[in-house]
Amino acid sequence: MSFGEFIKSRVFLRQFLVSVVITVALLFAVFQILAVYTFHGKEVKVPDYVGLTLNELKASATFADFEFVVVDSVYDPQKEKGTIVTQDPLPNSKVKQHRKLYLTVIASVPEKVSMPDLKDLTLRQAIATLQTYGLQIGRMEYVPDIGTNAVLKQMYKGREVRPGTMMEKGVTIDLVLGLGLGGTRIHVPFLIGMTRSAALNLLSADSLYMGAEIYLDTKDTVNARVYKQNPAYSSGLYLNLGQSIDVWFKTDESFDWATYLKTFDTTGSATTPKPTVKKDEF
Repeated sequence: MSFGEFIKSRVFLRQFLVSVVITVALLFAVFQILAVYTFHGKEVKVPDYVGLTLNELKASATFADFEFVVVDSVYDPQKEKGTIVTQDPLPNSKVKQHRKLYLTVIASVPEKVSMPDLKDLTLRQAIATLQTYGLQIGRMEYVPDIGTNAVLKQMYKGREVRPGTMMEKGVTIDLVLGLGLGGTRIHVPFLIGMTRSAALNLLSADSLYMGAEIYLDTKDTVNARVYKQNPAYSSGLYLNLGQSIDVWFKTDESFDWATYLKTFDTTGSATTPKPTVKKDEF
């Protein structure tokens, strides 16, 4: 039998049809298995987990829908330990069920850094160095010394701290500075309307520091602005280097700042310069 006659025979046609049926059946079975394995067509919306603690996450109704992986941690003393600060994929994303969600949480133990050597640096250099290391500037004590604003000692909780000592990131470092020979005094700065960070920067630049901090509505250290200060701004009032200014804060949500700031432009006497607040300082 020739090849042409064979492919036209019933035997070949029957075997060919059987092979086609088997192939189709195998492909169908493979696709069905893949659909089950990959949860084809079973997409779920990712909830917003930011702000929850890990314990609250485990107790949530959707915990079993995903696999959670903590990939990073950051330290923030203002937030509860274990609080979720970022997630990937983002909230409201549509993903397959049991997809991995990558989380960044608030660390339970702060990161540690090596204490820099601030001795003999100027105050500005010391502040910049502390910020680079993630440390905060605290109280400034001035003592008689020929070097004006030169760092003489670096202190932590009343004790001198040596360079290289491992410190928790975010702690406050106090400085002992030289008063110089000129008896320098600083004009009381105008802080009203500034954010906490802007006020801190201005006070540090003037060799002053922030004393008591009173939050009148909510303790929002990022968005709250200075509502009141003591000593109050005055054109004829001066402070010694290293003195503190107490501040009261309010937030935009509960206060009309535009109207309030205008009162400071109209209540001064003819000899008192009108204080202004730059927009970039808010």
